[in-house]
Amino acid sequence: MAGGNERSMKALKEVWKRAENSSCADCGKPDPDWASSTLGVFICLSCSGIHRNIPSISKVKSLKMDYWDDAQVQFLAKHGNAVTKAIYEAHIPIYYYQPAYSDCQVLREQWIRAKYERKEFTELGKQSPYSDGVKEGILWKRGRDNGQFLPRKFLLSEREGCLKYFTKQDAKEPKISVKIDVINATFQPEKIGNPNGLQITYLKDNKTRNIFVYHESGKEVVDWFNAIRSVQFHYLKVAFPIASDNEIKNRLTRNFLKEGYMEKTGPKQREAFKKRWFTLDHRRLMYFKDPLDAFAKGEVFVGSGENGYSVQKGLPSGTQGNFSWHYGITIVTPDREYLFTCETESDQLEWIRAFTSVINQAMTPQEYAIEAYFKFKS
Repeated sequence: MAGGNERSMKALKEVWKRAENSSCADCGKPDPDWASSTLGVFICLSCSGIHRNIPSISKVKSLKMDYWDDAQVQFLAKHGNAVTKAIYEAHIPIYYYQPAYSDCQVLREQWIRAKYERKEFTELGKQSPYSDGVKEGILWKRGRDNGQFLPRKFLLSEREGCLKYFTKQDAKEPKISVKIDVINATFQPEKIGNPNGLQITYLKDNKTRNIFVYHESGKEVVDWFNAIRSVQFHYLKVAFPIASDNEIKNRLTRNFLKEGYMEKTGPKQREAFKKRWFTLDHRRLMYFKDPLDAFAKGEVFVGSGENGYSVQKGLPSGTQGNFSWHYGITIVTPDREYLFTCETESDQLEWIRAFTSVINQAMTPQEYAIEAYFKFKS
């Protein structure tokens, strides 16, 4: 902290070390070392950059390097994260996704703008673009075969409980109509190559399908994301009337546990290992030739340890298939073993941690049904 008298510095440190201010007010990252002198919140460096882009609302300063005068310190002491959150987060819809520091830029920026700039959560029942049960608009969708992004009309309906998209603006029949209960949505800016890239996955005939979309407006694409969560929430409230709001919230959209390249061999374990893109979506391990493929080339069900599933570091001795990567992983299921190799040891350990987290969880009745389907298919 440069400048300032000893009294102000001491007072600032006292406010800073309060328990309520020990994590970023916007993304939850521990040990924030920036603050907004106009909002009175303690924030991390990354979120301070977003605040800096809305100077009419927030003026940010470093708690370590900048000078804070007595009036500014008193303002921080009067407010702080708890008081400010009580104002700006008073009425967040249960389905609204509140991003963490590990989430992408567009999610965190729109969360901050929704709170402080648009004040979407200060009043009970304030109408939002994602809360009236219907959303219609244009998203740029990647073509399944040619890889080009073209504008397509999308329609989300709570009454019908589905998401549709149309190849032409005036088309009466949708190209695809997907029930809301089989949809997942997750932001994938790096994979899609656009900061507002959103991956929508859904199940058809118990197989996963991918749609890759984006919108030029960060607000619009985040509104679509929360609209999907809103419609899912209301659908599940009807489908599971005795479930609590938090139980339903936990069943809304989810991020993938792990993605990346591995090599795999076939069921005979003598074939050459081939490089594939893998996605672990809870108990579904899917593999693709290309990360932006619409359909998985195959899927592996990852059950629980009490049902005979395990993950082991390395490959079985005597593995015959040729492989160029040497950090092996073996997934053991009741029916067979699946062999994979990773390029680096850190990749290997990350995948093992992800598989272990799934295997350590007890299976739900719905997951037993999915396991039965996989066994029947094989």
